[in-house]
Amino acid sequence: MQRIRQGDDVIVLVGKDKGRRGKVDSVMDDRVIVDGINLVKKHTKGNPQLGDPGGIQEKEASIHISNVALFNSSTSKGGRIGYRVNDSGKRERYFRADNSSVDV
Repeated sequence: MQRIRQGDDVIVLVGKDKGRRGKVDSVMDDRVIVDGINLVKKHTKGNPQLGDPGGIQEKEASIHISNVALFNSSTSKGGRIGYRVNDSGKRERYFRADNSSVDV
Protein backbone atom coordinates (compact mmCIF):
# COMPACT_ATOMS: atom_id res chain seq x y z
CA MET A 1 0.00 0.00 0.00
CA GLN A 2 1.37 3.38 -1.01
CA ARG A 3 1.78 6.10 1.57
CA ILE A 4 1.09 8.82 -1.01
CA ARG A 5 -2.17 8.68 -2.95
CA GLN A 6 -3.82 10.59 -5.76
CA GLY A 7 -5.18 13.95 -4.56
CA ASP A 8 -2.74 14.29 -1.63
CA ASP A 9 -1.01 17.61 -0.97
CA VAL A 10 2.76 16.99 -1.13
CA ILE A 11 5.96 19.00 -0.79
CA VAL A 12 9.07 18.33 -2.92
CA LEU A 13 12.14 17.42 -0.85
CA VAL A 14 14.96 17.47 -3.44
CA GLY A 15 15.65 18.70 -6.94
CA LYS A 16 15.05 21.89 -8.88
CA ASP A 17 11.56 22.33 -7.36
CA LYS A 18 12.63 21.77 -3.74
CA GLY A 19 10.21 23.32 -1.26
CA ARG A 20 7.32 23.68 -3.73
CA ARG A 21 3.90 22.20 -2.98
CA GLY A 22 1.28 20.67 -5.21
CA LYS A 23 -1.47 18.07 -5.53
CA VAL A 24 -0.71 14.55 -6.78
CA ASP A 25 -2.31 13.95 -10.19
CA SER A 26 -1.40 10.29 -10.50
CA VAL A 27 0.67 7.56 -8.87
CA MET A 28 2.50 4.98 -10.99
CA ASP A 29 4.34 2.27 -9.00
CA ASP A 30 7.21 4.25 -7.44
CA ARG A 31 6.69 7.56 -9.27
CA VAL A 32 4.19 10.42 -8.91
CA ILE A 33 3.06 13.28 -11.15
CA VAL A 34 2.47 16.49 -9.20
CA ASP A 35 0.42 19.39 -10.57
CA GLY A 36 2.71 22.23 -11.76
CA ILE A 37 5.93 20.60 -10.53
CA ASN A 38 8.88 19.28 -12.60
CA LEU A 39 7.76 20.92 -15.84
CA VAL A 40 9.59 19.82 -18.99
CA LYS A 41 9.33 21.06 -22.56
CA LYS A 42 8.23 18.58 -25.22
CA HIS A 43 8.76 19.35 -28.91
CA THR A 44 5.88 18.00 -30.97
CA LYS A 45 5.58 17.71 -34.72
CA GLY A 46 2.46 19.20 -36.25
CA ASN A 47 -0.21 17.14 -38.02
CA PRO A 48 -2.13 19.17 -40.63
CA GLN A 49 -4.73 16.42 -41.12
CA LEU A 50 -5.78 16.71 -37.47
CA GLY A 51 -5.32 20.49 -37.36
CA ASP A 52 -2.49 20.20 -34.83
CA PRO A 53 0.03 23.03 -35.29
CA GLY A 54 2.78 21.37 -33.22
CA GLY A 55 5.41 23.38 -31.39
CA ILE A 56 6.83 23.35 -27.88
CA GLN A 57 4.52 22.21 -25.09
CA GLU A 58 5.12 22.20 -21.34
CA LYS A 59 3.99 19.21 -19.29
CA GLU A 60 4.66 17.65 -15.90
CA ALA A 61 7.21 14.86 -15.68
CA SER A 62 7.16 12.22 -12.98
CA ILE A 63 9.09 12.43 -9.71
CA HIS A 64 10.27 9.47 -7.65
CA ILE A 65 8.00 8.92 -4.66
CA SER A 66 10.94 9.13 -2.24
CA ASN A 67 11.55 12.74 -3.31
CA VAL A 68 8.18 14.00 -2.07
CA ALA A 69 6.55 14.01 1.38
CA LEU A 70 2.96 14.46 2.45
CA PHE A 71 2.40 18.04 3.61
CA ASN A 72 1.33 18.43 7.24
CA SER A 73 -0.66 21.66 7.57
CA SER A 74 -0.36 21.78 11.37
CA THR A 75 3.47 21.81 11.30
CA SER A 76 3.79 23.42 7.81
CA LYS A 77 6.38 20.79 6.85
CA GLY A 78 6.52 17.46 5.12
CA GLY A 79 5.76 14.55 7.38
CA ARG A 80 6.35 10.83 7.64
CA ILE A 81 3.31 8.60 7.48
CA GLY A 82 2.32 5.64 9.62
CA TYR A 83 -0.70 3.35 9.73
CA ARG A 84 -2.95 2.53 12.65
CA VAL A 85 -6.38 1.03 13.24
CA ASN A 86 -8.94 3.59 14.37
CA ASP A 87 -11.85 3.04 16.79
CA SER A 88 -14.18 1.78 14.06
CA GLY A 89 -11.66 -0.90 13.00
CA LYS A 90 -10.48 0.74 9.75
CA ARG A 91 -6.87 1.42 8.81
CA GLU A 92 -5.96 5.07 8.62
CA ARG A 93 -2.88 7.08 7.78
CA TYR A 94 -1.44 9.42 10.41
CA PHE A 95 1.50 11.80 10.73
CA ARG A 96 4.15 10.26 12.95
CA ALA A 97 5.36 13.65 14.21
CA ASP A 98 2.16 14.75 15.94
CA ASN A 99 -0.16 11.71 15.71
CA SER A 100 -2.76 13.66 13.71
CA SER A 101 -4.85 11.81 11.16
CA VAL A 102 -4.19 12.43 7.46
CA ASP A 103 -7.61 11.47 6.10
CA VAL A 104 -9.99 13.79 7.93
